Amino acid sequence: MAMEGYRGFLGLLVSALLVGFLSVIFTLIWVLHYREGLGWDGTALEFNWHPVLVVTGFVFIQGIAIIVYRLPWTWKCSKLLMKSIHAGLNAVAAILAIISLVAVFDFHNARNIPNMYSLHSWVGLTAVILYILQLLLGFFVFLLPWAPLSLRALLMPIHVYSGLLIFGTVIATVLMGVTEKLIFALKNPAYSTFPPEGVFTNTLGLLILVFGALIFWIVTRPQWKRPKEPNSVLLQPNGGAPEEMEGSMAMNFGNMDKSDSELNSEAAARKRNITLDEAGQRSTM
Repeated sequence: MAMEGYRGFLGLLVSALLVGFLSVIFTLIWVLHYREGLGWDGTALEFNWHPVLVVTGFVFIQGIAIIVYRLPWTWKCSKLLMKSIHAGLNAVAAILAIISLVAVFDFHNARNIPNMYSLHSWVGLTAVILYILQLLLGFFVFLLPWAPLSLRALLMPIHVYSGLLIFGTVIATVLMGVTEKLIFALKNPAYSTFPPEGVFTNTLGLLILVFGALIFWIVTRPQWKRPKEPNSVLLQPNGGAPEEMEGSMAMNFGNMDKSDSELNSEAAARKRNITLDEAGQRSTM
């Protein structure tokens, strides 16, 4: 099936991938060039893993996982395969987000810096917890064949809405974190004097914001939604579709009504015959 507005979709998709990839590259340049690199020794080098893993996993990979159903060249693939890819990408993003939190807490504890006092930390931890719950819910309800179809139909709108809400929350949390880090780190020259690192990292924030906007636009266009599979009609135990089931039941009820009316008419005719016979016998007598 051809996608409506395929060229527009392809242009936005390429733009989103390019901007998301640039966001990851800009983050690496930021920590490697301006923040002295990466490490895992309880110093600021360990903290630098936090923005790298968050932007790579929680922003870029999660964005790809959100739009993976919209790729038209995957529409011929089975829905189970696409569900597995969607869940796998989200699982990778969740693992990277958890490692990024470990890096932050380890750095804070090594430097005796208080944990969980800023709005950035509150919103960020909430987003990670909700993301893990969303991943588990999707795995047990939509990927495994245990949940009844009625439960899936009930939870699907909630699953889609909460996924977009979490993604938007992550974008906002990243922007708060970038600003907070620059305010703490840039003292001489100050952040307010437009130093090169401040300008570069502000550009990184804009790239992340544009990436999120492109993902939201792609995933909310109804004409780019994956079409339903022909065999996705909910089947009843006898193999018939609900519409067929209702039609057959209606026909059966119609036949039952018809047979009942025929029986009633036959009984009435017999009654009339019996009455006529009795009247004839009386008249003869």
